[in-house]
Amino acid sequence: MTISVAVLGAGIMGAGMARSLARAGHRVTVWNRSPGKAAALAGDGITVATDAAEAVRGASVVLTMLFDADSVAEVMAKALPVLDEGAVWAQTSTVGLDGTARLAALAKEHGVAFVDAPVLGTRKPAEDGALTVLAAGPEDVRAAVAPAFDAIGSRTVWVGAEPGDGHKLKLAANAWVLSVVAGTAQSITLARDLGLDPQVFLDTIAGGPLDSPYAQLKGAAMIAGEYPPSFALDGAVKDSGLIADALRSAGTDGRMMAALHAVFADASAAGHANDDMAAVAETFRRH
Repeated sequence: MTISVAVLGAGIMGAGMARSLARAGHRVTVWNRSPGKAAALAGDGITVATDAAEAVRGASVVLTMLFDADSVAEVMAKALPVLDEGAVWAQTSTVGLDGTARLAALAKEHGVAFVDAPVLGTRKPAEDGALTVLAAGPEDVRAAVAPAFDAIGSRTVWVGAEPGDGHKLKLAANAWVLSVVAGTAQSITLARDLGLDPQVFLDTIAGGPLDSPYAQLKGAAMIAGEYPPSFALDGAVKDSGLIADALRSAGTDGRMMAALHAVFADASAAGHANDDMAAVAETFRRH
C-alpha cells in the first residue's frame, strides 16, 4: 500500500529513512531546518518542503527524526495544527522517557494519534531500510504506520501500547551499545599502550563468543583514527544522559553509565562532537 509520509529531519538518520520510504514507492516529503540537507534529497524522488507545516499537509504519517525533545516539540507545535484528520505521528527521535511523555501530551492536546517509535541502527541501516523499529502505540493505528515502518526497517517490535514503552527498550539497548563502543576503545588503547598492535585484540576475539560486528567495525575506525559519522558522538553524549536519567527514575544503579557519559562528554569537548562515536577512543588516548 502506498501512503504519503512527511519526514521532519534530514540528518544522517532522517535522510536515509526518507530514501528508504521513497524506494518503497511511498510519496515522501521532507523538511529540515538546515535547508541544504533536505535539498540534497530532491533528486531521489522526494519532495522538499520549505517549512514543517507545508511538509505535513496531506501526509497520513509524519515521522520526526530530530536531535532532542526540545527540537521535536518546537517543530511539531507548528506542524500539528495543520495535520489532516486521521494522520498519525510516529516519533522516532531518541528523546528519553520524560521527553516522550511531553511529546505524547502535545499530540493529545491536538487530537493526533501518537506512536513512540525510536529505532535501532545508524547510517547504513537507515539507508538500507534495515533499522529495527521499537514501537509503542494503540492497536487501532498500527496498520496505518505499518507501511512506513516496513520501509525504514527490517523488523518492527511492538513493545506495548503506552507512549514510553518503545523508549524503555531503546534506552536499554543503547546502554548496551555505548558499553560495547567504550569497552572496545579501552581495550584497543590498552593493547596499544602495552606495546601491542591493537589489531591483534580484534583478531583474537573475531569469530568467538565475545565478538560482535559492531566491535569490529568501531574498533577498525579507532585503530585508523578515522571517524566519519555514522552515529555522531554528540548523540552518544545526549543518549547516555537520557539513559542515566532513566536509571535514576527506575532506581537502578547508574555508576557505569555515569562513567560512560563522562568519557563521551570528554571526547565531545575535545573537538569530536560531530565525529562518529568511535572517536571516544581519543579520550582514552589522552590519558
